[in-house]
Amino acid sequence: MADFQYYTPTRVAFGRGGPEKTGALAKQAGAHKVLLHYGGGSAVRSGVLARVEASLRAAGIEVVTLGGAVPNPRLSLVREGIALCLREGVDLLVAVGGGSTIDSAKAMAYGAAEPDKDVWELYEHTRRPAACLPLGAVVTIAAAGSEMSDSSVITKDEGGVKRGCNSDLCRPRFAVMDPELTLTLPAYQTACGCTDIMMHTMERYFVSGPTMQLTDALAEGLLRTVMANARVLQDDPQNYDARAEVLWASSLSHNGLTGCGITQSDFACHGLEHELGGRYDIAHGAGLAAVWGSWARYVYRDCLPRFAQFAVRVMGVPDAGGAQATALRGIETLESFFRSIGMPTSLRELGITPTEADLDALARGCALAAGGKKGSARVLYEADMRAIYAMAR
Repeated sequence: MADFQYYTPTRVAFGRGGPEKTGALAKQAGAHKVLLHYGGGSAVRSGVLARVEASLRAAGIEVVTLGGAVPNPRLSLVREGIALCLREGVDLLVAVGGGSTIDSAKAMAYGAAEPDKDVWELYEHTRRPAACLPLGAVVTIAAAGSEMSDSSVITKDEGGVKRGCNSDLCRPRFAVMDPELTLTLPAYQTACGCTDIMMHTMERYFVSGPTMQLTDALAEGLLRTVMANARVLQDDPQNYDARAEVLWASSLSHNGLTGCGITQSDFACHGLEHELGGRYDIAHGAGLAAVWGSWARYVYRDCLPRFAQFAVRVMGVPDAGGAQATALRGIETLESFFRSIGMPTSLRELGITPTEADLDALARGCALAAGGKKGSARVLYEADMRAIYAMAR
């Protein structure tokens, strides 16, 4: 195993009646005036936004609101939110929604804490964040795990450039996680979320170098749990217990727990998907599923013991006559699972038909965002990234 630091400062309020707990949590975080950030109309129509706002006001906290968060959250809205925070004297941001809304709020919190600097510089990695306003989250979608993570991803409107920033400064002070708020999610969104949850753990599982037996067991158990409950939710989307399992998994998958004891996580699939998401504005989980199989077949020989172990322990594949055959069977079995829950396993199934020039641009952008190379299972360079995009067609 490798040495590690594990930092999870987020207070979690998990269970029914979550929105009504927001005011007390915000008060405990020292809030006097909150920016309540949300996405489209679902938070309004469902009454969740009104419940959260009522809880904040009952706690004696002033509230200003800003809607408009979308999948692949936009820099233009982030800038609008920063200006609103500064104009209103906001001292805490609360995101009501999924990962996109939370990521958008994180970027606003960065920008409002350093108003004399351009927030996009953090996502271009030309400087590191030095400050961030405190945040809270009321989670309505099980997927990104942003409510406990150190990451946020923003898309620049001009050119569809999608980039991420990681810093412990943006970890939320509290997360309200009420499975009832996720009961009405459509099947496709549920499947996308389950895929994203799994990928956050697999990006830390398929690595070279030292690992930990306990971390492996946690990761493998999480993956099996998400797959089992994704199947339950296909037939019974109102199943509270299945929603709860998946919601908790989303946080544990991306708060660092499943990466303890490794030298370096992979996250090459996330890098590949970010270019697709920025250019084509696709659902993140679907984009991950579309490229994962091609990435896995490209790198598995360099990480063969991990892929063979995954096949047996997670996918339930019996020994297929050697590590290589077993690993390939595991890859095929996971792709079959993705298809069974309505996820694509190629760009064509995703509705994307990139030209040769598009492949060049995608690989160039992915390599540029990664600083020239990315990966742990196998280190990928621009030519490797292009080859994977081509395989994924």
